[in-house]
Amino acid sequence: MREAKDYVLVTAAYNEEAYIEKTIQSVVAQTVLPMRWAIVSDGSTDRTDEIVLSYAARHPFIRLVRVQEEHARNFAAQVHAIDLGCKSLRNLDYRFIANLDADLSFEPTYYSRLLEKFDEDPNLGLAGGYVCEEKDGQFESRAGNRDYSVPHAVQMFRRECFESVGGYLALPYGGPDWHALVVARMRGWGVKAFADLPVFHLRPTGTADRIMRHLFRQGRMDYSLGSYPPFEVLKLVRRFPNKPYVSGALVRLSGFLLGYWLREQRPVSDEFIRFLRTEQKNALRSLFFLKPLKDTAPKVMPRRAETLHSDEVPSEEPPVSHNV
Repeated sequence: MREAKDYVLVTAAYNEEAYIEKTIQSVVAQTVLPMRWAIVSDGSTDRTDEIVLSYAARHPFIRLVRVQEEHARNFAAQVHAIDLGCKSLRNLDYRFIANLDADLSFEPTYYSRLLEKFDEDPNLGLAGGYVCEEKDGQFESRAGNRDYSVPHAVQMFRRECFESVGGYLALPYGGPDWHALVVARMRGWGVKAFADLPVFHLRPTGTADRIMRHLFRQGRMDYSLGSYPPFEVLKLVRRFPNKPYVSGALVRLSGFLLGYWLREQRPVSDEFIRFLRTEQKNALRSLFFLKPLKDTAPKVMPRRAETLHSDEVPSEEPPVSHNV
């Protein structure tokens, strides 16, 4: 029997019968298995539950958690499903917790190598691999991959980091992964994505119409999290070469500007916005070799495992950053 390490997984799944079996096969093939994997079926009406239960019967670390009550299909639903999965793991003595989307596959050594990255850097609080997508029959690294930005699909947290962040925050236009990533840095943790740990996204890219709606929603998200306007403009200019080229950047910018037009209240704290904008201003200043600004948000330095007790879960509201 393969070794089970002190990490746990949480997956929110809704009607994922087309992909989830390959994701499960990737996990059960890991050279180091998780202590527990909570797969939360968020009211699935296809064969998702049946597939999960068939593997759970052979692999005791897999547990199916069902969301029974009716609810809206919005950006908060996935966050609530993940939170339900986390609650089911609360009493386990794990050191690392990872979100895992239900439409991915990866090599058998993925988690053992990722855990080694954490062992090498005690201050690393949030990490994951690079997401790769299929193009012309081959998987290629996604254009948006950056070593400072860990995709939501594969975010793994050191437990103390996850608890200091406060978990994922349900946001009106999405972006809980971005929010968690920035708050982790606010709390003094290291954040890194690793190009040598590829993860393969199995779901095909959406239609042009869906992509435009997605980009417009991302613009609304950028506003809601307080992105610095000059940074936002430069970020979109740099994305002109990506499909759907200039039109996609303009659609995202229109979503961003609409927030100002409507004077929408942002769902994050002023402290969070100050920290995010300081990061973004420093990114702009670095382009001109200018001295970086000092952080305006106080950092709460991470507490190590030996000083964090089970009854000390921080209760502060997680206050967010997209980089160019």
